[in-house]
Amino acid sequence: NKRSNCSDNSSGIMVTCICSPALGEKWTASVVKSLEAVVGSCVVLPCSFNYPGTLLPTSRLRGIWHRIKKDEEIVYSEDNTRVLDSFKGRTNMIGKLGDKNCTLEITDVKDHDNGPFCFRIELVKTHDNKETTEKYSFVGECAQLKMRKDPPEPELFQSNTAVQGKPYSVTCSVHHTCPSHVPVFTWSRGSKDDIIHIQKPILSGIWETQSIMVFIPEENDDHTEITCTATFNGGKVTSRSIQLNVKRIGNIYHIIIPVTVAIGMAVIFGVICIAVMEKYKNRIAELQSREGSMFNRLSRMSRR
Repeated sequence: NKRSNCSDNSSGIMVTCICSPALGEKWTASVVKSLEAVVGSCVVLPCSFNYPGTLLPTSRLRGIWHRIKKDEEIVYSEDNTRVLDSFKGRTNMIGKLGDKNCTLEITDVKDHDNGPFCFRIELVKTHDNKETTEKYSFVGECAQLKMRKDPPEPELFQSNTAVQGKPYSVTCSVHHTCPSHVPVFTWSRGSKDDIIHIQKPILSGIWETQSIMVFIPEENDDHTEITCTATFNGGKVTSRSIQLNVKRIGNIYHIIIPVTVAIGMAVIFGVICIAVMEKYKNRIAELQSREGSMFNRLSRMSRR
């Protein structure tokens, strides 16, 4: 159970390496390498780590984020006095260290927040009633931010065809890097009851938030615009519009109704014609019957 400590401060970073006989237990970290961040909004840097030895509770772990090769330039620490003034109040560890989650959130992103940022873990252990601290900086796994002035425009997707009187949906989606403060969607029409929201991860550090509006289009909705607006954390706004084309059921009725009326009129006319013909047939038969009777009478009178 021997452990060997080694330190390297040639780069200005004190790195303590702990070797453990247990297989598969080593100092490792997985940090998103590069992300886009909207200036004025927020960004979340996904991070996970592992360390040798027994699992420690969060109270025995300290997480620190610092600039690469400048471990004294701390951007996050539980001890706020150690944090650079330009980052104070803007960084937060949203991952739980006890679960080996070192995810960092940066709010009110500035132009100079490009990094790279590296994670350092400090393990506080007790042995023979003495506290010792083991530290390790994962300088090989750091996060670089690419700044963008404006947020991305939302994308709009329509279901197949809008038909008058039938349910229809329009989906508005946007990609972002801050799942802790998702964009807020507003529509140019509809109510809250018509809208549902879905959030899902796309890639490490990139999320997609969808706003789906379901409504029943009417005839007067044809050739109108629907606008979806996304408001990002920090107040920046972007929007997109589409034109709605509604297939009116009345177009079908305009064909069916005249044909139905024409057929109905033809049937009625035919019934009337048949009734008139039957009436005349009966009248002719009656006249013929009277003429025959009169002829018989004249014949009898002649013989007399």
